[in-house]
Amino acid sequence: MSELPVGERLLALLRTDDALAARGQFVTATVLVESGAEQWLITITRGRVTAIAAGPFVMPAWTFALRSDEDAWQRFWSAPPVPGYHDLFALLRRKRLRIEGDLHPLMSNLLYFKDLLALPVEAR
Repeated sequence: MSELPVGERLLALLRTDDALAARGQFVTATVLVESGAEQWLITITRGRVTAIAAGPFVMPAWTFALRSDEDAWQRFWSAPPVPGYHDLFALLRRKRLRIEGDLHPLMSNLLYFKDLLALPVEAR
């Protein structure tokens, strides 16, 4: 079975449930997710993903960016996750992920973002 492309997996973020949205009720941000040359802007308003736009973009406005290659994202979303690819900070430590921009929303709502980015695991 072939893996879903990163963009199709990100559509799972639109399934944010009420409990997750309540946990992220103070989160309003635009997140750039990059997989190699492909980019997506994810708009989050009060904990709910309200829009996902596919790039390429010319000078997009984002709060913070998560940049990696497609292989790293596929391993991150595998079930069960591959050791060393099971967490955003594991990817960062392996130098497979770059996090740029305003890290305050990410770090102050870290569990929310970890749970939100775990949603594509179920998209298999």
